[in-house]
Amino acid sequence: MTKLELKNHQVWRDLTEILETLDANDLVKKHLELSDYKICGYWDEQDKYYETIILPRILKAELVSSSIGVTYKERFLQLKFFLIAFAVDDTQVASNNPQKLGELVLIYNENLEFIDENWLLDIDSSMLEIQF
Repeated sequence: MTKLELKNHQVWRDLTEILETLDANDLVKKHLELSDYKICGYWDEQDKYYETIILPRILKAELVSSSIGVTYKERFLQLKFFLIAFAVDDTQVASNNPQKLGELVLIYNENLEFIDENWLLDIDSSMLEIQF
């Protein structure tokens, strides 16, 4: 039996290099701007449907995991982010009390072109504007 070790494989160095040069917060911000901070057609974990969910504009993304995927024909990069929002008072000043709104998984092809997204939101958050 052949024993294969991947811990020192080039793929990990390549992924580390990609992640070190990637501005995760900017990547998510551009993605949200393209959708005008709206998610259309969201199904929650209880299979409840939401027509539109509007996210707050003051939002921070924190990269929490990354992976490389390989299928028979494609290779892709999957990035998982926590979405953290800051409440804004009447003077439009963000508070120091951040709230985790949920998670966003973005999937890109090997040319860093967007392929897919997956959302997991805290629907009970008062910072989300929900339209049924």
